Amino acid sequence: MVDARDLFEILTRQHIDSVRAFLLSSLRDGVAVEDLVQETFLTAWKILDRYDRQLPFGPWVRGIAGKLLLNHRRRHGRSRVHYCDEEVLTGLDDGFRMLESAPGDTFDDQLDVLRECLARLEGSQRESIRLHYEHGLHCKEIAARLGIGFEAVKKHLQRGRAVLHRCMRQKLDPAEVA
Repeated sequence: MVDARDLFEILTRQHIDSVRAFLLSSLRDGVAVEDLVQETFLTAWKILDRYDRQLPFGPWVRGIAGKLLLNHRRRHGRSRVHYCDEEVLTGLDDGFRMLESAPGDTFDDQLDVLRECLARLEGSQRESIRLHYEHGLHCKEIAARLGIGFEAVKKHLQRGRAVLHRCMRQKLDPAEVA
């Protein structure tokens, strides 16, 4: 029989990277993200008795992270938190649920699906996506770095996200696409 402490340690190890990625989707401050990750799992530990073991742990713990992120936004203002309202956080969580359904034992294994789809993007689309999402650069900064126009960067991001979305849906749920 696994006790609550051991169960929580297993679940934390299994979901910490996805919670971190979820928070990084809306907050580009790495230090604040790490603080929120710690606060998320501390809160989850404190209210573990409320967790229904019949339901997946990932959405439950990301719900806690989302509430803490909204509180962070209220304390520090909108300028420090990107893409942060209930609707966007729900959309992000839906994306993480889809990713969790991908084959693979770990979050990193599941991210291989995203990596494969990223590899399909053409050079400037892939680089625009990478600079925006990995490095937190804005369109003007990306345009200057790549030596292309601001509108071109916006189109690369828009079209790149659409290609990634289609590719991931196809890989994660081929029956739905067919």
